Amino acid sequence: MLMTILDGSIVTVAMPAIQSDLGFTPVGLSWVVNAYLIAFGSLLLLAGRLGDLLGRRRMFLAGTAVFTAASLLAGVATSPGLLVAARFLQGTGSAMSSAVGLGILITLFTEPRERARAIAVFSFTGAAGASLGQVLGGVLTDALAWNWIFFINLPIGLATVLVALRALPADRGIGLGAGADVLGAVLVTTGLMTGIYAVVKIEEYGAGSAHTLGLGALALALLAGFLVRQARTANPLMPLRILRSRSVSGANAVQMLMVAALFSFQILVALYLQKVLGYGAAETGLAMLPAAAVIGAVSLGVSARLITRYGERNVLLTGLVLLVGVLGLLARVPVRASYATDLLPVMLLAAGFGLALPALTSLAMSGAEEKDAGLASGLFNTTQQIGMALGIAVLSTLAATRTESLTAAGHPTAEALTAGYHLAFMVGAALLLAALAIAFTTLRTPSRTKKTETEERPAGASTADQRAVSAPVEGAQGRPTMRA
Repeated sequence: MLMTILDGSIVTVAMPAIQSDLGFTPVGLSWVVNAYLIAFGSLLLLAGRLGDLLGRRRMFLAGTAVFTAASLLAGVATSPGLLVAARFLQGTGSAMSSAVGLGILITLFTEPRERARAIAVFSFTGAAGASLGQVLGGVLTDALAWNWIFFINLPIGLATVLVALRALPADRGIGLGAGADVLGAVLVTTGLMTGIYAVVKIEEYGAGSAHTLGLGALALALLAGFLVRQARTANPLMPLRILRSRSVSGANAVQMLMVAALFSFQILVALYLQKVLGYGAAETGLAMLPAAAVIGAVSLGVSARLITRYGERNVLLTGLVLLVGVLGLLARVPVRASYATDLLPVMLLAAGFGLALPALTSLAMSGAEEKDAGLASGLFNTTQQIGMALGIAVLSTLAATRTESLTAAGHPTAEALTAGYHLAFMVGAALLLAALAIAFTTLRTPSRTKKTETEERPAGASTADQRAVSAPVEGAQGRPTMRA
C-alpha cells in the first residue's frame, strides 16, 4: 500500500525533469499521470471481484509482481510512449494488489479492536505514502535523476512478494462459476475507463464541451447497462446486495466527496508553496511533513482506541469537522504567508484525516460478507480514485479559471494565483460539509461483537453455560437487555 500510494505522488514533483529529458509535449506530459489513473481506477472493481473468485492472496502477489516489473520498465524508458505504457502497466498492477488489500485485512483480523488497529496501520501507510512521495520525489530528482523515482519501487516490491508468500494464508476463492460474468466485466471496466478519461480531460476541453459531455454520457450508459446486467444475470460480477448496506453505500459516498475535497490540500497547497511563496521541490515536501507526522501519529496512536470506545461514526464526524477547518483556514491564507502562523496550524489540523480514514474504511467494510470482501475492497478503492479524479478536474479547473480572469484584469500573478486557490479551497470545504451531512444522516456504527470467550467466560464456566448467561432477553420495553 505504501509503495502504491507513494508512486502516485512521487511522480508529480519530477514531471518537469521527465518532460525535459524525454521531450514530452505539455499535453503529452499529462499522460504520465493519466495513464496510471485510468488503469488503476477502472480495474479496481474487477480486480477486487476476481480476488474473491480466484483467491485474494494470488491476486495480491500477481499485482505486486506486475507493478514491480512495470516500475523497472518505467525507470529505463527512453521515449514518451514507453513511459506512458509502463505507467499504464503500473496502474494495472496497483489495481490488482490494492483491490484485495482491505479484503485480506478484514478476513485475517476479525476481532473488532484488532481489526481497528490493522485498518489504522493500513490508513497510515496511505497517508504516509502520499506525503513521503512528495519529499522523496524532490530529493531523488535533485540528487540523482527522475528514473530513481521508479527504481525505488524495486526493492520494496521484491520484499513485499517474499514476505507475502510466507505471511499470507492461501485461499482458493469461491470459483469463477460464482461470478464469471464476462459481459459485466467488459461493461464496468469500459464504463469506468471512459468516465475517468472524460474527467481527467476536463481541464483541457472544458466541463461543458461536447467531448466531456459525450464521453460522460457514454460512461453513464455503460455503467447503467452494467447495473441492469447485474440485477438480471444468475452469476453477477458485483452482487447488488452489497449496495443495499447503508454502511457500504454511505461510506463510499462520503469517501468520494472527502477525497475530491482533499485533493486541494495535497496538490494545491504544494502549488501555492512553490508558485506563490517560492519554495523549491524538497522544501515543499518538508513543509508538508508535519501533516504527515500528525496523520501518522493519530492513525497509529489513537484512532483504534477512539473507534473502540466511541464508535466509527463519531470518530468519522470529528475527523470531518477538523478537515473542514483545514480548508476553511486555507481559504484565507494570504499572498505573503508566514509558515509558522498561517500554514503550520493547517498542517496540524490535518490530524482529522488520521481520524476520518480509518473510521470510514471500517464502516465501508463492515457491511460486506466474507465472500464479498475483495469486491467491497475494490469498490472502496474505486470510489477513492473517482473522487481523486473529480477533485483534480473540478478544483484545478476552478482555480485556473479564477486565476486567468484576475490576471487578464491586471492583478499581480501571485495575487491571482492565491485567489484561484482560495476558490478551490472554499469549494473543497463545501464538499466536506456535504460529506459530513451524509455521514451524519446515513451512517451508523456497526454493532459491537461480543468479547472473546476467554474474556467473557467466568472461571470454571463452560461455553454452553456462558452462552446462557449472556443470551439477550426482551426487557419490559421490548429492548434487548443482558441477563445479570
